[in-house]
Amino acid sequence: MSRFQMLSDAQWSLIEDLLPRPTGRPGRRFSDARLMVEAIIYRYRCGIAWRDLPEVFGPWQTVWTWHRRMAFDQTWDRVLAKLTAAADAAGVVDWSLSVDSTIARAHQHATNTTRLTGAGSSYKNLREEPPDHGIGRSRGGLSTKIHQLVDGNGLPLVTLITPGQAGDSPMFLPLMAQLRVGRDVGRPRTRPDSVRADKAYSSRAIRGHLRSRGIRAVIPEPDDQKGHRKRRGSRGGRPVEHDADDYKNRNVIERRYCHIKQWRGLATRYDKLAIVYRAAVVLNAVIAWTRRLSQSS
Repeated sequence: MSRFQMLSDAQWSLIEDLLPRPTGRPGRRFSDARLMVEAIIYRYRCGIAWRDLPEVFGPWQTVWTWHRRMAFDQTWDRVLAKLTAAADAAGVVDWSLSVDSTIARAHQHATNTTRLTGAGSSYKNLREEPPDHGIGRSRGGLSTKIHQLVDGNGLPLVTLITPGQAGDSPMFLPLMAQLRVGRDVGRPRTRPDSVRADKAYSSRAIRGHLRSRGIRAVIPEPDDQKGHRKRRGSRGGRPVEHDADDYKNRNVIERRYCHIKQWRGLATRYDKLAIVYRAAVVLNAVIAWTRRLSQSS
């Protein structure tokens, strides 16, 4: 396989019909969709500037236009939804989910734009660009945080972007609200069997939400919460149930972030717009699911 090509024929066949196609109207020659997707992947895999794309992909402006349009049209979200629905129908999805986040340093080329710091982001309408562009200041400087829900095999189901200083716990409910895996018959599945998370997600609100929906929480209790509960005596409630053996399987999301950051354009954020950067993270998830489905077929 060429170094300019990452998708196998089997992977491409899974997404080919879900991408933009010629309209049949007269006008400019329609670009080859597979070449455009490979160019977008190459750019993020190598972390280069758009104008530095190799000539084999054609004009870089065309590739950038494709990526921006598909980002704002949520093309990759629709492709991911189709792939996860197909995977669930084939019994490939492991519904013991894990949740976590990872930091990506924002390059200076991503931050030279007007940002309204402190403004909240909309996690219901993902086509809406947040006023802060998903960039905030943390200990390491200007950064972005990627939040994901992954299945038991480490394959992403939901992806959200926040500024780097945003906490993990407040993002849990927005992530769960975006979890929808379609089915051929009936409503989409929105309730996993269990959720694994680290101590940052240990809160009454999260545990109460999971309990109310019949979802098993595999979340350890921090020492300060243990001490507070014991000091309250009988009013503190029962000790939190925690399956330490099952918690060991949470490593799948850490390994998923290792795979994500093999794409240098995701490990360091160069995109000014959060929607554009998030689309690339979702594209990375699409590649992971196509590889899994092509191997199982």
